[in-house]
Amino acid sequence: MTKRFSLLAALLTVAVIAQQAAAQVAVRGKTIHTMAGAPIQDGIVVIQDGKISAIGRADQISIPEGFKILEAEVVTPGLIDAHSTVGLAGILNTPHDQDQLESSAPIQPELRAIDAYNPADPLIEWIRSFGVTTIHTGHAPGELISGQMLIAKTRGETVDDAVLVPGKAIAATLTTAAHKEGGKSPGTRGKSVAMLRAELIKAREYLDKQQRAEKVAADAAAKPAEAKPADDKPADGEEAKKPEPIARDLRLEALVEVLKKERPLMVTADRAQDIMSALRLAKEFDFTLWLDGAAESHLLIDEIKAAGVPVISHAPMQRAFGERENQSMETTAKLMKAGIPVALQAGYESYVPKTRVVLFEAAIAAANGLKFDEALRTITIDAARLLGIDKQVGSLELGKDGDVALYDGDPFEYTTHCLGTVINGQVVSEVKR
Repeated sequence: MTKRFSLLAALLTVAVIAQQAAAQVAVRGKTIHTMAGAPIQDGIVVIQDGKISAIGRADQISIPEGFKILEAEVVTPGLIDAHSTVGLAGILNTPHDQDQLESSAPIQPELRAIDAYNPADPLIEWIRSFGVTTIHTGHAPGELISGQMLIAKTRGETVDDAVLVPGKAIAATLTTAAHKEGGKSPGTRGKSVAMLRAELIKAREYLDKQQRAEKVAADAAAKPAEAKPADDKPADGEEAKKPEPIARDLRLEALVEVLKKERPLMVTADRAQDIMSALRLAKEFDFTLWLDGAAESHLLIDEIKAAGVPVISHAPMQRAFGERENQSMETTAKLMKAGIPVALQAGYESYVPKTRVVLFEAAIAAANGLKFDEALRTITIDAARLLGIDKQVGSLELGKDGDVALYDGDPFEYTTHCLGTVINGQVVSEVKR
């Protein structure tokens, strides 16, 4: 038995050493877009133990002996998709790999993406091969509150390996996609907002009870204990000072995190009237709102800016019909020009393969009002800032995660290929796409 344990320990040690060795990478590019300053011409990024340890011009950087060297015309930070369902929505489009939307109830904030995320789904490998290294993913639009999101790297054999932030936004929907037929609720816009408001009120009352119980417990703990005879009975009203037990409620606990601004409420809304409803709710309950999709946000520039709300803008190439009939390929450019924080997304499509590639969406945005660096920001550093992960990813800087995408030309040109993708110093793709 001891020999077996010794062998297992040796194998694990070898695996760790091999993984560390694989994380020693140097990336050389004729142009490196760091997103932390001007592009570096003929530059090198050195990644050691998963982190960027050196970056600069090739004549100023020494590559340590034994490092794997990758070369490309253009190098960028790993791309970030600010809203996806990949990992819950699988590539096969069969019931066993479609966990992005639970339709048994309209309000389900207790559903956690981490409990359904599949890091081994081939759809993750597919988007990774285009340079996408980080995704904010989870439950799809389609229910009033469909569930929780997470942030993950597009690598890892287990959920724990992949997940960067286990719980991020809670996804809500104020489009007709969340409306029910046959007399079920919600059936109209008014009912949708009323149901959301009612649930937030319940959450606020639940929070108040929690805070009262915590205060009573804290006061009791702070009060000096007095010796009493064993048969001494409590004085009148003393029992009432004991903390009131609070029954656990997963749904309300999730919404309490929204009210405490520990999580944003990401509201998918396309029509101007629905966007305004989301803004009113955020003002009424003082929570952090992220507008998602927002096809008609270009009609409400002043209102959105005044509210200080960021926008995860719709994929420019999504189909413009129904509530999205007034969308514009210039939406992202107009929001950015107005000074509104904005990131791009691949989004969710109800047909195969359930997602777009955010690189291509940024390319279209670059052709419709955004400059090259502005378009790249929407899927790198600006997306990282919106998601609150910019200290780790989004730009190529010392100490940040070694997430890099390599291209044989302008990444927004149709004829350009992604040559490789590096995540945490690991070369996870060398397929030419």
